Amino acid sequence: MSEFLLYDNVSDSSELANTKPHDIRLAAVNLLARREHSRKELEQKLKKRFDDHGVVSEQLDRLTEEGLQSDARYAESFVRQRYNRGHGPLRVRQEMRQRGVPDEDVQMAMESAGYDWSSSASIVLKKKYGNTPAGDAKEKARRSRFMQYRGFCIEHFIDKF
Repeated sequence: MSEFLLYDNVSDSSELANTKPHDIRLAAVNLLARREHSRKELEQKLKKRFDDHGVVSEQLDRLTEEGLQSDARYAESFVRQRYNRGHGPLRVRQEMRQRGVPDEDVQMAMESAGYDWSSSASIVLKKKYGNTPAGDAKEKARRSRFMQYRGFCIEHFIDKF
């Protein structure tokens, strides 16, 4: 039973210095049980908790080989989540790169998702501004900046004003 203790309530960081590979693996699996993580995210979290960075990398390699951690699966989940939040493809790509997802996994996830980004842009515009038309050039510029901040290309929303 003691082998499954979590280190959430550890007050002395020296107790974590002498950890076994099993402890690192258990911590990683606990993180993955909550949600998908990119390898970079998982590595950063584990390196904060454990001093032995070499063992952390070894355990992450094992988890990847066993299929418990997958950047491709993380990318698919991330694209779906961000699309549902109303983010555009440019922002989704940038956020995945910041999280350390390899470019080929980003590309595959974006292509396999098959989302209609133009209709998403329409929904986001309608939610933010309702049915009121953009009157002058200043208002159009403001809406355009908002949509670009959300990660949409100008082609996705320019005809919606």
